[in-house]
Amino acid sequence: MLTPFLIIGGIGLLILIISLVVGDIFDHFEIGDGAISGTALGVAATVFGAAGVLTAGADLDIVWAYVLAAVLAVAAYVVALLLVKRLTASSDGELQSAVGLTGISRSDISVAGGEVSLDGPHEIERRLAFSDQPIPEGVRIRVIEHTGTRVKVEPA
Repeated sequence: MLTPFLIIGGIGLLILIISLVVGDIFDHFEIGDGAISGTALGVAATVFGAAGVLTAGADLDIVWAYVLAAVLAVAAYVVALLLVKRLTASSDGELQSAVGLTGISRSDISVAGGEVSLDGPHEIERRLAFSDQPIPEGVRIRVIEHTGTRVKVEPA
C-alpha cells in the first residue's frame, strides 16, 4: 500500500540530488522556456512520496492518500519552480553570455558535466560545464554555448 509512495519519493530524492550536484538535468532541453525544472520535479516527487506515506498512515482511504499527495506535489512543484527562477534571476543579475570566453577546466569534463573557471570580468566563481568530448582537468577551454547556468566548452 505504501510501496508506490516510497518508490516515487525515492526517485524524487534521487532526481533532486542529481539536479543539485550536477545541475538542472533539463537545462539541455528547450521545453516550455524553463517550465520544467529537475529541481522542482525532484521536490514534487519527494513531497508526493512523503505526503502519501503520512496520509496513508493516518488511516484515511487510499484514494484520499493519492489525492492529497498529488495536490501537495503540484503545489510543491509550483513553489519550487518559482523559487528556482527567482533565485537564478537574482543571483545572476543581468544575464551576460559567456560564449567566446576562455578559461581552464577545474575537473574532468564530459557530456554529464564538470567545472570550469572562466577568464571574464564578471566570472568570479566556477561554472558547471559540459562537453561533447572528454576534457581532462587543467586544460584550457573555450565556451561555445551558454545554456542557463551551464556552459558548453571545447578545448581551446
